[in-house]
Amino acid sequence: MATIKEIAEIVGVSSAAVSRVLNYDEGISVSNETREAIFATAEKIGYKKRVIYPKIENVVFLYWISEEEELEDIYYRSIYKELIRQAKQVNIELSVVTKKEGLNGMPPDVTAFLAVGWFHKKELNKLYKICKKGVFIDSSPDEKRFDAVRPNLDSFVTQMVDYFVEKGHKTIGFVGGTDRNIDTEEPAMDIREWSFRQSAQYYHCLEEKYIYIADRFSVKEGYRIGKEMAADKTVPSALCLASDTLAVGVLQALNEEGIQIPEEVSVFSINDVNVAQYVSPPLTTFHIDVPVICESALDLIRNRVLNGRKITKSVFVNGTPVFRKSCK
Repeated sequence: MATIKEIAEIVGVSSAAVSRVLNYDEGISVSNETREAIFATAEKIGYKKRVIYPKIENVVFLYWISEEEELEDIYYRSIYKELIRQAKQVNIELSVVTKKEGLNGMPPDVTAFLAVGWFHKKELNKLYKICKKGVFIDSSPDEKRFDAVRPNLDSFVTQMVDYFVEKGHKTIGFVGGTDRNIDTEEPAMDIREWSFRQSAQYYHCLEEKYIYIADRFSVKEGYRIGKEMAADKTVPSALCLASDTLAVGVLQALNEEGIQIPEEVSVFSINDVNVAQYVSPPLTTFHIDVPVICESALDLIRNRVLNGRKITKSVFVNGTPVFRKSCK
């Protein structure tokens, strides 16, 4: 690893001078040529200035995911593990409070919080009274009061439909699940279904018989819907899936029914969980960059706590399509 001492020896100045120049110390008296030589040498030999993160204490991670939800969708667990790992790197002291413990399990003097999972309106109001500096991950239940970081699901589904139309598909279906209204706690249309309907309508290929909505985002529900599609003979030539967990179940059911993928139906999903590359056939899916999502959430926390930002921010993180054999 390149060091300040190496730069000093190459340029012919003291280590102290190099350090002060690299830290933009305006009080250091060196010529412009020497200053430029220090920066050029640092870049040439690959010197990386060590970043010292101010410690932020008493940050809570509200993990509002039940054990059943976690087993059904490993996406949430990946967020949990990555957020814990990155928090340590940027010197954020993070404690976890689970849904089972509830908001009463939060420690006193909370500096800020991160949250993943579904919260109803009463919980949000209580949370705002406890702590006003918070970031929601994978959802944005209250954009007026809290920050949010979300994968750009709307864009993912739009790109799926665009892709299938470009490939000449005339019948395009959708398998998804429901969201919940934070005021009434009643089922509400998920953003992925909304985006599919808008895109399919734009291309004049929206047909209700090709839209299936699951009770949960689970393999079991995907399997049930795949069987139902086959029984109803409503299998389109292309399918947009709201999540890999649903897709795994759908693939299993269609394979059992002898429906060839991708010859008879192409399948495109979202998440790119590890199992996606091992199912039969390997699943074409949008890769959601969990490390980038967690990094963005922690950046928002640091900015809110250290800089005192008052205005809330909502960040959308784009994904990358990973093409495998479930699409022609």
